[in-house]
Amino acid sequence: MYAGIDLGTTNIKCAVYDGEMNLKARCSHAVQYFRENGFVEFDAEAYAKDVLQLVKETMAEGNVKSLKGFAFTGQAETLVVLGKDGRPLRNAISWMDERSVEECEYLSSLFPHKICEEKTGQMAVLPTWPATKILWLKKHEPETYRSTETYMLLKDYVVYYMTGEKRSDMSIATFSFYFDIYNKCYWKEMLEAIGVPETKLPALIEPCTVAGNLKAEHLSFLGQTEECFVNVGTLDHFAGMIGTGNLEPGGITLSTGTVMAMATMCKTPVPKCSGVAMHYGFMPDTWIMLPVAESGGVSLEWFKQKCMPDTGFKEIDEELEKRNKRNDLLFLPYLVGTSAPEFDMDAVGCFYGLRQEHDAFDMAHAVMEGVAFVLKKNCEEMTAKGSTPESIIATGGGSKSGIWCQLQADITGLPVRIPSEKEAACLGAAMIAAVSGGTFGCLHCAAKKCVSMKSEFLPHPTEFTDLKYRKFNALYEAMIRIARM
Repeated sequence: MYAGIDLGTTNIKCAVYDGEMNLKARCSHAVQYFRENGFVEFDAEAYAKDVLQLVKETMAEGNVKSLKGFAFTGQAETLVVLGKDGRPLRNAISWMDERSVEECEYLSSLFPHKICEEKTGQMAVLPTWPATKILWLKKHEPETYRSTETYMLLKDYVVYYMTGEKRSDMSIATFSFYFDIYNKCYWKEMLEAIGVPETKLPALIEPCTVAGNLKAEHLSFLGQTEECFVNVGTLDHFAGMIGTGNLEPGGITLSTGTVMAMATMCKTPVPKCSGVAMHYGFMPDTWIMLPVAESGGVSLEWFKQKCMPDTGFKEIDEELEKRNKRNDLLFLPYLVGTSAPEFDMDAVGCFYGLRQEHDAFDMAHAVMEGVAFVLKKNCEEMTAKGSTPESIIATGGGSKSGIWCQLQADITGLPVRIPSEKEAACLGAAMIAAVSGGTFGCLHCAAKKCVSMKSEFLPHPTEFTDLKYRKFNALYEAMIRIARM
């Protein structure tokens, strides 16, 4: 028996599988936050204890007496600071926290964009990155800063809590902004800038490797006597790639939740300054393009909440299925500016082409289509930077909409496939554990056995769709000019 554990932002999820990767049970717990004035924090030790409690509940739900091992996946950037006793000195600072805007400006003044991209693979200095949060602590909480023995990211901290081993998975270290993803080491100049010696950071290890065995006290809590190994796993998007069988260049694992993330493995050699967000991959010496567009599912969620509050997503799909007509409406889904591929915070959302014959369903269709156009722009960007997308594997809430999936296929010209397992990240983490446990010889072997697709949307591009995409790009340029007036 193996468990895949997703250290999520909204919920912690645990799924237990047998050696054939048949699901035995799945459970989740909500994460509790402290929010005030842009600060977003939570109790890291309570979070880790909650993870262990969730594993116990999931085992009970599936009548599982013993686990051979488990692997983690989940969020990356959340910062945890430990004292000499190995316990957190303060609440964890969530990746959603935006307190370090001034520190971003300071680091941007020290390090030109080209240098940052060459070292970290990232396209901007953001408050998301732990490096900026550490600098904030240095200025605003000097006693905490002086007393910190170890700076860790959340997943690495949970592994430490479980095993007593301080290790940093390099696919997660990517998101620290002080890790050199190409030389596989900490970025010395950035550490000097934020005042952190390397001795205060965990040892770097490859993703998907075993950190150690579960502590005896935790084994006792779970009610088992046999040893249980703990695999560090990898980033949630990468575990999703594993759980959808996307292990080679050419496939895009698309997650359309609140944001839209597109993960594809690069061909070698890796372009250091590609203009696309790059990350260290989940297998040794691999790199992954991971453009993220914040104008994803949030656009449809916003439109439904504001304009169709009494209409369900399923009802929207059913009505649009009945309408077999061309929709001239255009929508720019830039409600929070743009991230990939433009990175332009001046961008705004807008509808174009409204007439009195249009209704809310036409507008909902335009919203879905606009997000699909952003997907196409990113596919083109990845192609221009050395990747060759051949297919899309859709996960997340957006994959439940047949209308949306067909739009994505028609607009990108790529087949869109829907995996049978809806919790791809948990499955991917369990597959990682099963490889470590010797059930499978490698991830490719595990994917061949465990991953299947339940449906596929083949592309049917038309001249009308191509014209709308050109209009979409022209509308974007016009909007930017107006926004900057």
